[in-house]
Amino acid sequence: MLSDRIVYFNGDYVALDQATVHLMSHSFSRGSAIFEVLGLHETNDGPAIFRLNEHIQRFFKSACLLGMEIPLGEDDLYIAVIETVKRNTCKKGLIKIMGYYPQIALGVLPPAKAVEISIFVVDPIQDLGDVVFPLAKNVSVCISKWRKLDPGTVPIEAKVAANYLNGMIAQAEAKSRGFDNSIMLDTKGLIAEGPTESVFLVKDGQLMTPSLNSVLQSITRKSLLQLASVVGVEAIEQPLLPDLLFEAQEIFLSGTPTKVLPVRQIENRVLEKTPGTVTHKLSRLVKSIVSGSEERFKEWLFYIK
Repeated sequence: MLSDRIVYFNGDYVALDQATVHLMSHSFSRGSAIFEVLGLHETNDGPAIFRLNEHIQRFFKSACLLGMEIPLGEDDLYIAVIETVKRNTCKKGLIKIMGYYPQIALGVLPPAKAVEISIFVVDPIQDLGDVVFPLAKNVSVCISKWRKLDPGTVPIEAKVAANYLNGMIAQAEAKSRGFDNSIMLDTKGLIAEGPTESVFLVKDGQLMTPSLNSVLQSITRKSLLQLASVVGVEAIEQPLLPDLLFEAQEIFLSGTPTKVLPVRQIENRVLEKTPGTVTHKLSRLVKSIVSGSEERFKEWLFYIK
């Protein structure tokens, strides 16, 4: 159960209900917390974390972009993540690393540069009834009226809590219109990404995804682009017009909880085959990798012994 989980809390390991900060803390009232969400996968050799090193590196990059000071080195954070997984005896689920200002603050600027660190491990099905990340086989999506944050306004490559209000209102709009999810355009009217997912299209056998100008440097996105050649597909990153959403033979979303999530419907258009051939190939390969049965990508998994 969620209440039984152990949390790494600024150097200590405490019960979940003890991992708290004041309601007037800067990161709660101003949204200045940074975070990473990592996949924990069950394999024949024990639990394994997907691309742990790259998530740790991106966490430090987010801190750098926001001028935060992390009280741990990268190696120390590795150890803290591993120890938190061990103490929770979790075989699969999600890991969330958070960096935040716990001090009470009313001003826009945080009272200090140093942040505190917490690490959580949860099994969404066991702990949350899977209400957060339902294991849908495919989804319907709309094109949101809300535009993706412009990189000229905030550092969009930082995984900071305040940036995700953008995705929250896009997701809420989709739900109000009867769709499962949404795709946002950027301020130039080009395809950007979902509320928390990257967007991929397949047209005439070619895999396409928006270039990094206005989207997060997603680790899952990067992985899928690397895997495209393995399944015999050419992959390109470039600006994509929204018309392609109505021309593509396949569309799927990607993120940490659901590595490949096929789209069955975009607005009023129902795709003929879901998942399509390329989507199916990539999904099957990813499942093989995270289960530990794909030798070519063993280095992507960090095993918890």
